Amino acid sequence: MLTGVVVFLLVLISLLAIPITLTFKASWRQDFVSDIRLHWLFGLVHVRFHSTKSHISSKPVSSTGEQAQQKSARKKSKARKKAHVLAAIQKRKFRQRIIRFINDIWHAVYKRDLILRMRVGLGDPADTGQLWAFVGPVTGMLANVQAASITIEPEFMEPTFEFDGSGSIRIIPLQLIILTLALLLSPPAWQGIRQMRPVSD
Repeated sequence: MLTGVVVFLLVLISLLAIPITLTFKASWRQDFVSDIRLHWLFGLVHVRFHSTKSHISSKPVSSTGEQAQQKSARKKSKARKKAHVLAAIQKRKFRQRIIRFINDIWHAVYKRDLILRMRVGLGDPADTGQLWAFVGPVTGMLANVQAASITIEPEFMEPTFEFDGSGSIRIIPLQLIILTLALLLSPPAWQGIRQMRPVSD
C-alpha cells in the first residue's frame, strides 16, 4: 500500500515537473475574446480554448421597483467588496507579499513575444489612487523586462477594465504550486485574506 502511494506521488510530481506552453491572444473591451493553445507532455498533448463572451446578457424583465431594489443591492454589494479589497491593499506587509509573489511568478515563467496592454479604473479617483499604490510598483517592475512589452494605465474618472494581450509563455506547474503554497502559508497573506472577507451585518 505504502509503495503504491509513493509510486503515485512520484509519477504525479514527475508530470507536474513537465513544462506547459501556452500561446494566447485575448482582449476584453465590449466583449471578451480569447484564443488559447496549450501544449504539454513534450508536444503529445494539444488543447485549444476559443471563446467569445459578451458583457450583455438577457435577463427576465422585472418591474421598475424590483429593478431599483436589485440595482441598489448590487451597488451596495460591490461597494462592500471594493472596500474590503482596498482595506487589504492598504496593509503594507500584505501589499509587499503580493508584489513579491508576482515577481517570483514573473521570473519563473519563460516569456516569448509577450505583449500586454491594460487600463484599470474604479470610478472614484481616491479608490483608483489607493489601487495604484499596489499596481504602480508592479507596473514598474514588469515594464523593465526585455522579454515582454507591458503597459498598465490608470483611469481615474470612470470604472474601466480593458485588456489586450498576446504571446507565448512556458510554465512548470510544480514550480507555480510551490510558489502559491508559500504565499498561502505566509502570515501577511492570511491577514490580507481575512481583511477581504465580508463581515455579516
